[in-house]
Parts: sequence; C-alpha cells; structure tokens
Amino acid sequence: MSERDGMKAWGAGASPEIMMDLLTPHLADITADGLSLTGDVTADEIGLTGADTQLEGSLAVGLDLTKFERTICVTGVVEGTAVRECVRCLAPFPEPLAFALRVVYEPEPKAVPAAAKRMDHRKRAVEPVEIEPDETDDEIYHYAGDHLELAPMLREQVILSDPMHPLCKLDCAGLCPQCGKNLNDGRCACQEEAPANPFQALKSLKTEQK
Repeated sequence: MSERDGMKAWGAGASPEIMMDLLTPHLADITADGLSLTGDVTADEIGLTGADTQLEGSLAVGLDLTKFERTICVTGVVEGTAVRECVRCLAPFPEPLAFALRVVYEPEPKAVPAAAKRMDHRKRAVEPVEIEPDETDDEIYHYAGDHLELAPMLREQVILSDPMHPLCKLDCAGLCPQCGKNLNDGRCACQEEAPANPFQALKSLKTEQK
C-alpha cells in the first residue's frame, strides 16, 4: 500500500506530507467508485482563526468525493469541539461541533476577453436554460488545475455552523445588570429593584394637580 493509499484508508496519525492529500486531493484519484478521505485537521490547516471560531483540539473530517464529468460532489461529516462565548453570562464554554456537508466543485470560469464580450452583446439573446430545483441546493465552489482546495470550504462550513445565540445552558442566569457578577455562581449583594408600578406615576400626577 502506498502512502497516498494509506491516507485514503485512514488519515489519523499520518505525516504532514500525506495529510495534505486530505485538503488538496488530486482529481485523478477520484475514480468511478469515488474517493473517501478521513483524517484530523487543525484550525491553522484550514485557515480558521479565533475571530472566526475557536476550536478545542482538532476536527475529525470524513469526506466522500464523486465525479461527474468535471463536476465534483463532496459530502461528509465534520466533528470536533468548539469553544463558545455565552450570550448571557459571556463565559466561555465547550460545545460539541458536528455537522454534515454537501457541496459541489465546478471548474474555475475562464475570463472572457473584452472583445469577445462585445461580440456576445451583439448576438441574439439565448433562451434561459431551466434548472431543476434540486440542482441549486448545493453550495458551489470552484477549482483550478488538477486538484481541489478543500481548506477554504471547510473553514467556511465551520463558520456557517456557528449558532446565532450560544448559551452555556438553557437556564443561564446571565450577569447582574448592576455589578456584572455571573449569577450562575450565586446571587450578588446588589439589592433587587422593586418592580415598576404603572399606577404610581398616575397617583403622583393626581397629587400634583390637587
């Protein structure tokens, strides 16, 4: 078994040179039966920064690549642990990260010369081609040359999986609005403000009128 074949079978513990095949697979390796890749990748390897999503350890990635003419379909799962910041108490907390992905890679469109654009403009308008609804569901990426660049796609998919309002727990008590203490650690010494009485203002107004 060659080093590349070893990577296709199982990526854990592979050397950095072999691990690069997980992020930059060659098109020639995607046979009629497809190509399966598994391995661990770090935040640095896919260009993920702390400002994007903070990870705890590496990500386990399993991908299946299939080819139809020059179109490459990539499906798979990504698993790991993300470090979130609770929107209520602002405390960091670990959260399991797991999602499925399905994307399509198309060849990079070639630049059309300006002269050709002027010629096309004078041609008769072409009737629009109808596209099946399910053909537009997959996110489309582009490739150039003889290999795919999967790192930017994985980075984007990890960011898109981030929750809008991460909570360390459903009943998070948040922060005290007066002293800022994390109320999950216990009550603070601040006195609770009495609930506003809507009739008190009306009573004061009547007193002033008298």
